[in-house]
Amino acid sequence: MIFRFGPPLLIAVLLLPVLAGLTATLLPAFGYWPALGGTHFTLDPWRALLALPSLRRSIGVSLFVGFVTTVFSLGAVTVLLAAFMGTRLFALVKRLLSPLLSVPYVALAFGLAFVIAPSGLIFRLLSPWATGLERPPDLLIINDPYGLSLACGLVLKEIPFLFLMMLAALPQVDAVRAFTSARTLGYRRVAAFAKVVMPRLYPQLRLPVLAVLAYGLSVVDAALVLGPNTPPTLAVAVLRLAEDPDLALHFEASAAAVLQLAVVLWAIGLWLVLERLAGFAWRQWVIGGGRFFCEAAISVMAPLLALAIAALVALAFASLLLWSVAANWRFPEIWPQAFTFDIWRRELAVALPIVLRTLLLGTGVAGAALMITILCLENETRRGIAPGLAFNLIYIPLLVPQIAFLTGAASLMIALKLDGNGFGVGLVHLVFVLPYVFMSLSAAWRDYDPRYRATALLLGASPWRALWAVRLPMLTRAILIAGALGFAISVSQYLATLLVGGGRVATVTTEAVGLAAGADRRVVGVFALIQATLPFLGFAVSLILPALLFRHRRALRET
Repeated sequence: MIFRFGPPLLIAVLLLPVLAGLTATLLPAFGYWPALGGTHFTLDPWRALLALPSLRRSIGVSLFVGFVTTVFSLGAVTVLLAAFMGTRLFALVKRLLSPLLSVPYVALAFGLAFVIAPSGLIFRLLSPWATGLERPPDLLIINDPYGLSLACGLVLKEIPFLFLMMLAALPQVDAVRAFTSARTLGYRRVAAFAKVVMPRLYPQLRLPVLAVLAYGLSVVDAALVLGPNTPPTLAVAVLRLAEDPDLALHFEASAAAVLQLAVVLWAIGLWLVLERLAGFAWRQWVIGGGRFFCEAAISVMAPLLALAIAALVALAFASLLLWSVAANWRFPEIWPQAFTFDIWRRELAVALPIVLRTLLLGTGVAGAALMITILCLENETRRGIAPGLAFNLIYIPLLVPQIAFLTGAASLMIALKLDGNGFGVGLVHLVFVLPYVFMSLSAAWRDYDPRYRATALLLGASPWRALWAVRLPMLTRAILIAGALGFAISVSQYLATLLVGGGRVATVTTEAVGLAAGADRRVVGVFALIQATLPFLGFAVSLILPALLFRHRRALRET
C-alpha cells in the first residue's frame, strides 16, 4: 500500500507549493494582503509598476536573452547530434558534455566572466603580441546592456541539458534504425538526421526546450553575475523590489512577479506558434527529396563547436583556479607573478560551516527526492501502468518562473513560521530537485528487464524482496547518479534559498552570488571553486561506491 502514496506525494510536492505560491503572489499583486494593510483589491500596484521608466527595457532584454539562449542551445545540440550520431566520436562528445550538467550556473558564470572580461584570460592570451594592448581595453563585455554575455553563459550551460534530453529520447523514437534506413537510401548524414530523426525527436523535446526558454527568461543568479545592471532583466528587477526594506513595495514586487509569469507564458505561446510555422516549412523541405543539407559546413562546424565548448569551460575553471591562488596578477601577464594559499586558508575557515550546511541540505533533499521517485516508479511496476500525467507534471516547476511563485511562497513560509530555517528551505529545494531526479532515474527504471523481477517472484520471493534484493542492487549506479544530480541541483539553488531562508540560511551559492557585487576576484575564485567541487564530489561517490560494493560482481559494477 505504501507505493500507492507515491504519485499523490509527487503531485503534492510539485503542484501545491507552486499553486500556493502563485496564489500568495496574485493577491498582493492586486492590493490584497491583510498582513501588510491591504484589505481590498486595487490596481495601484500595477499603476506603480507600469510607471517605472525602465520596465519596457527590462522586458525586452529578458525576451532577447530567453529566445537567443533557446535557439542557440537547440541549434548547437542538433548540429552535434547530426554530425556525430553513430560515429566513434559520439562517445567522446557525450563524455565532454555530460559532466557539465553538474556544474552550477553561478560557478560557470564567474569562470566565464574571468575569461571574456576585458582583463580576462582571452585578452591576456592575445596581448600584447596580437592586440598591442598593455592595459585592459575599455569595453563593456560583462553586464552588457543587451545581455549577450548572460546569453552566452546560459547557452554554455543549457547545451548539456538538451543534449542529455536528446540522448534519453533517441531510443523512444527508434532513431538509430530510422537514421540507418535513410542512409541506405542515399541520404547524407545531416540530411538523414534532419529529415528522418528530428521530426520524430522534437515532440519528445518540446517540454525540455520550453523549460530552457522559461529559465532563460527568468534566471536570477547568473543574471546577477553576467546580466545587465541598468536596467536589469525583469527577474532581477522583481528580486530588487522583493528585497526592498520598504514593505509597501511588496505589492509592487508581487505585480512585477505576475508580469514575469505573463511574459513567460506569452513567450511560450509565441514559441509554439513559431514552431508550427517552422514545422510547415520543414515538411515542405522534407518532401522536396533533397539528399544533401549543409553537409560540408556542419562537418566542419560540429567539431569546432565541441572544441569551443570544452575550451571555454576549461578556461573558465583554469581562471577560477589561478585567481584563487594568485598573489599578484597584472594585465597582460598570462601567469600570476606569485602564488599564495593564504586566501584559501582564510576563506575555508569561514566557509566550513556553510559548506557543511550545504552538504547536509543537499543530501537530505536528494534523499527525499529519491524516495518519492522510487515510490512512484515501483507503483508503476506493481500496478502495470504506463507513464501518464505524472511524467508531464514534473516539468511544471521548470516552466513556471521561480520568481513568480517564490515571492508568494516566502510569504506563506513566514505565516507558517518555516522561514529562516533549513527545513523550510529544504522543502522548497525539493520542488526543483524532484523533477531532475525523476527524469534521471525513470529511464533506467523503465528500461530494467522485467524478467529479473519475474524470476525472483517465481522463486518464491515477495514483491518487497524482489525490490530490495534484486532491482535496487542492480540499479544502484543509476540511483546514485540520480541522487548526485539532485544534490547538484540543490547546491545550485539561489533564489529559493535567499527568499525562503530570508538571508539567515547561508549556502555556498548564496555566498558566491553575494560576492558578485565587486569583491576580490581571489575570494570569488575560492567560493566558485568550492561550489563547483561539491557536485563533482557527489558524482564521484556515485561512480566509486558501486565499484566498492560490487567489486566481486563485474556486471553490477557496470550497470
